[in-house]
Amino acid sequence: MMSRKKPRIAVVSPFLDKQHGTERPVVEWLSRLADDFEIHLYSQRIEDMDLSRMTWHRVPKLPGPHLLNYIWWFVSNHLWRAWDRWVHSMQYVLVYSPGVNCLDADVISVHIMFAELRRQNLSSMRFWRTSVLDWPRLLHRRIYYRLAVQLERRVYANPEVTLLVIAKRISTGLQEFYGRKAPSPVVYFGLDHGIFSARRRSEIREAARRELQIEPSEFALLLIGNDWLNKGLPLLLEVMYRLRELPLRLLVVGKDDPAPYENILRDKSLDGRVNFLPPRKDVEFYYAAADVYAGPSKEDALPLPPAEAMACGLPVIVTAKCGVSEIMTNGHDSLIIEDPTDAGDLASKIRQLYEDTSFRQRMGERAADTAKRYNWDRSSQEFADILRQALENKSAETRDVNGR
Repeated sequence: MMSRKKPRIAVVSPFLDKQHGTERPVVEWLSRLADDFEIHLYSQRIEDMDLSRMTWHRVPKLPGPHLLNYIWWFVSNHLWRAWDRWVHSMQYVLVYSPGVNCLDADVISVHIMFAELRRQNLSSMRFWRTSVLDWPRLLHRRIYYRLAVQLERRVYANPEVTLLVIAKRISTGLQEFYGRKAPSPVVYFGLDHGIFSARRRSEIREAARRELQIEPSEFALLLIGNDWLNKGLPLLLEVMYRLRELPLRLLVVGKDDPAPYENILRDKSLDGRVNFLPPRKDVEFYYAAADVYAGPSKEDALPLPPAEAMACGLPVIVTAKCGVSEIMTNGHDSLIIEDPTDAGDLASKIRQLYEDTSFRQRMGERAADTAKRYNWDRSSQEFADILRQALENKSAETRDVNGR
């Protein structure tokens, strides 16, 4: 009996791993779809994937600033796929991209909208508000955001491209900024409940706090992610100052440069109370060490760390601008801040969790119950259904054209 030929799809992403918020869902989805699709990856770097089940077409990375490599990547992935098409007769029934990585994608998962991100951070990107030493970094960010918004406008406004989103708020943004007429389908995240659980957190908590030198009397707040400005780190530092009479310790995990925040730490006498820490593959180590996850993002589609923290039974505070708030119930399994600039509200919520042990425990238990509803098998199946629908739509369009 002849086996069914699997649909061949091209996946276009500059890198893929499980350590970044946008790429983690893509890795989880594709790893579960390799039995149903012939997957070809066009990427500069790949980690945490079984490449025996798919094909990697390595695109070289250009050394230098992120902006230059992004421009090079955007052009080169088109060239690499064109070479495979012309020389190796490599045809794809669908091209999928997480975000804007090419101009010819059939399906795009939208994890972040730079138009909204730029609007939220515009005031903080004024040259007169920053040190002259930070101007090169700020100029790089401004140019990158502007380019990203222009590409979003070109790609997301095309009604022939299937867009899926990881949070309802992104769908609303696509309608507002780019005139999408109908809401885009939502595919929420999944979680590995074997890793992220209250039981696992309890097992390693003592060792994690000891390794990070957190005293038993200290109350540890945790923030994980990159782009700390957007994640709300300045607000957290202001809250640390307002609650300086409490034994608070702030753990900030990510790859950003902490240098721009060192003056703030000195001015607010927070030296020794804030730790900048590197990412770890066993990220549950940080959830185990913390007492509260605090993510006061200005704009964040659907970051995984707050959801992972919930699965670990950790009380979570986020803003209404954070997409994960869509699955939360304020005051029941989480605390939600409406205004991402309201230091008083955030300080009040942290104080409440610090002072009321039973409330903190109940919230952590309810958070874990909520998180159990979300897993990668369910998320991957929803993603696969969208790919199949896009393939069916494309086949129907081809039949219509050929029938004329």
